[in-house]
Amino acid sequence: MKSKLALAVGGTLLLAAFVVFSFSVGTTKPSGDKMDSSMVKRGEYLVTLGGCNDCHSPKAMTAIGPMPDSSRLLSGHPAADKLPPLPSDIIGADPAKWVAVTNQHLTAWYGPWGVSFAINLTPDKATGTGSWTEAAFIKAMRTGKHLGAGRAILPPMPWFNIGQMTDDDLKAIFAYLQSLKPIQNEVPMPIPPGK
Repeated sequence: MKSKLALAVGGTLLLAAFVVFSFSVGTTKPSGDKMDSSMVKRGEYLVTLGGCNDCHSPKAMTAIGPMPDSSRLLSGHPAADKLPPLPSDIIGADPAKWVAVTNQHLTAWYGPWGVSFAINLTPDKATGTGSWTEAAFIKAMRTGKHLGAGRAILPPMPWFNIGQMTDDDLKAIFAYLQSLKPIQNEVPMPIPPGK
């Protein structure tokens, strides 16, 4: 009788331990670092697929053409680079004229809107997005306004396409941008047409 009671108590304890262990394993969330790591990885994927380096990273000339300079990734238009004189006679609404021209880094664009410069997306607090909040970033991508409320985000930035992404995708992009090495690079303000 004692052995049957001991077997029943032991079996009950074993079953209880199994149930507790099963529920704790099934409901445990990954640690913050693991969740952040997967979010950053997703953001890196979206930034790469979205072509953000095309305009926001200065280029290095290679045998296959200009490629993003990995030492200045997503740091925007190089502040030290001087633009050549703008060819005023080639841009315009006339179909015989060009709509836009760009510099050798593809970080400055000249068109009917004036001159726009790709901003520094690194988390540098003074010159990049380091002082931005996730909410301000998402609002900027949805409204086409700098920091979600400031000046217009100019061409060729496709904010109207990026703004269609899910909140989770935009949060992942922001997490990736905030994970980058901060690079101090104060990008010039846009130049209005005719200046």
